[in-house]
Amino acid sequence: MSRPVWWRRPAIALLLDVVLVLVFAAVGRASHDESSPALGVLSTAWPFLVGTGLGWLVVRVVRRSWPLDVAPGVTVWFATVLVGMLLRRAVGSGTALSFVVVASVVLALFLLGWRALGAYAVRRVERIAPTP
Repeated sequence: MSRPVWWRRPAIALLLDVVLVLVFAAVGRASHDESSPALGVLSTAWPFLVGTGLGWLVVRVVRRSWPLDVAPGVTVWFATVLVGMLLRRAVGSGTALSFVVVASVVLALFLLGWRALGAYAVRRVERIAPTP
């Protein structure tokens, strides 16, 4: 049996999700000219990171697998957005409809996009060089 590609290792996939949530927060803060880059990014990202962790936990417990593919990635994305928005609301941060929509779309592109690209790459490689 061959080793999985690097991004199909759970620790790396989780790290990739975390980095992408941090990028989402950093880009959002930069687009609004907000100060305190490092602490500001963490203060924006933490509710979404909690959601990401819960999404991973749900997939692990319910499906007994890791969320490495698009279908279980939907659970991670949904939990990231839902829990992130609920926690932001709970601490008095903004949850304007426009923010919810933009966050949902960007996080879907980030959290589902890498999974879809990875699945495409694997299928393409297998089509070119089938495994024995």
